[in-house]
Amino acid sequence: MPDELDEIIKALAHPLRREILQWLKEPERNFPDQEHPLSIGVCAGQIDQRAGFSQSTVSAHLATLQRAGLVTSRKVGQWHFFKRNEDTIQTFLQRLQQEL
Repeated sequence: MPDELDEIIKALAHPLRREILQWLKEPERNFPDQEHPLSIGVCAGQIDQRAGFSQSTVSAHLATLQRAGLVTSRKVGQWHFFKRNEDTIQTFLQRLQQEL
């Protein structure tokens, strides 16, 4: 898992990506106005709006998080929804604790 570990560490190196993960930890609190059920994830447009950056910038950050396995995405109609991948996050934290 060294490559995966490095990929996750690189993904976490940017403050906006860490902030997005924090927001997704409590979607009910951070995205209360979403019309779709939060059980399917948070709509990319909601994340764009909260981040205050362009859609393309936020999309690139979400793609980095997804490549690292920290979030999963699901397309419903024309929308993309994102959720934290808790299994990957927990495995990463355990590995980090073992290695450090």
